[in-house]
Amino acid sequence: MPSKPYRTYHDPLHGAITLDGQEPTEALLIRLIDTSPFQRLRRIRQLGPASLTFHGAESSRFTHSLGVMFITRRVFDRLAQEHPILRSHRTAVLCAALLHDIGHGPFSHTAENIFGCHHEQWTRRILQQAPEVRSQLQQVSPDLIAAIDQIYTHQHPVPLVWQIVSSQLDCDRLDYLLRDSYFTGARYGHLDLDRILMALEMDTLTQQLVVARKGLAAIEHYLVVRYFMYAQVYNHPKNLTAAWVLEQALQRARELLYHGALDADATVQAWLTQPNHQLALDTYLSGDDIVFLYHLHRWQHHSDPLLSDLCRRFLDRDLLKALEVTPLPDNQHTALLQMLQHQMQQQGWEAARYSGLRRIWSRGYTLYQHGILVRTGNGLQDINQLSPVVQTLTQAHARLWLLYPRAWEQSAHHLYHQLQQRSH
Repeated sequence: MPSKPYRTYHDPLHGAITLDGQEPTEALLIRLIDTSPFQRLRRIRQLGPASLTFHGAESSRFTHSLGVMFITRRVFDRLAQEHPILRSHRTAVLCAALLHDIGHGPFSHTAENIFGCHHEQWTRRILQQAPEVRSQLQQVSPDLIAAIDQIYTHQHPVPLVWQIVSSQLDCDRLDYLLRDSYFTGARYGHLDLDRILMALEMDTLTQQLVVARKGLAAIEHYLVVRYFMYAQVYNHPKNLTAAWVLEQALQRARELLYHGALDADATVQAWLTQPNHQLALDTYLSGDDIVFLYHLHRWQHHSDPLLSDLCRRFLDRDLLKALEVTPLPDNQHTALLQMLQHQMQQQGWEAARYSGLRRIWSRGYTLYQHGILVRTGNGLQDINQLSPVVQTLTQAHARLWLLYPRAWEQSAHHLYHQLQQRSH
């Protein structure tokens, strides 16, 4: 039987995402979705270990990538109707949107901190070297991969083309704010997507993505939402402790592998013992959440008490506690950690594995490549010049957390208050 001309994905946010298999670009998108490197994204959670904090946060990079492509198509097709010069770039834009996260490793952004990988670099490498993906792109045009790469590196000659995919106001951010809000149950991420998308325009002189003056309030709301999502969801202290325990478990596994005291399959061995950028492409693509979680399950029964305890803690959500110590003077943060670790060591704890400091930054608006430009009667102006709300959001806000085991909560609080009294 002939294949159906349409492919529909039923998305909890966007409803039916339908691709027309008889239209060349959308037929290509269907084929790219069906490649094994893209299907791998089903096995990588969008928010890494954040489901240990927000139990509904189990959506995947696969669903997010489809959402980004869907929003990008909405924006681009409307703008291309108004500006026919854009039409020839449709294939590159939609492919770039769909594939932008194909390079993510296990546990998403958490892996970048643990393994030193950069998903953007791996995305570009996959397009160049993964036979399934590369062949599909080259069959359409020998120049398509280069055009997509120009989008990822912000080198495309038409700025709007890359700004739709990667900028201060792009379709990636719009989807993940909506999606992460939905799946975490947070109310901060409710955006007026329709109003935002209708506010996006192309400046014919500079060919940049700009915002209509009437859409200013919707963009202000978007930036406020992003600030709160980072402050209350992405940088939640429980996420910090989950990532800490996972990092310590894998670091201990790395040490035991080095001494020949640990069993692991070829994929995990390579991820733990080789510099990430030197991994073979097949080895990189073999790494996903399932592979690493399987090993953590095995290692919780290992004879090494440190590895087994760290793995058990992560799997059973027996995580560390977090105490905000931002109010202390800078020179006392390290003193607090050292005092707590000294007490822990006296009781036989490997204190450096179970305690530490983590600093997080929250900022709602930064001049990323360039800011968000608003069309006004006086020409294009950065939103920061027009909005007191955005001016406030440009101020970076740092918070510092002391991480420690639950058993040491009373001691941590006592030492903290002791140092606080001294500083006054």
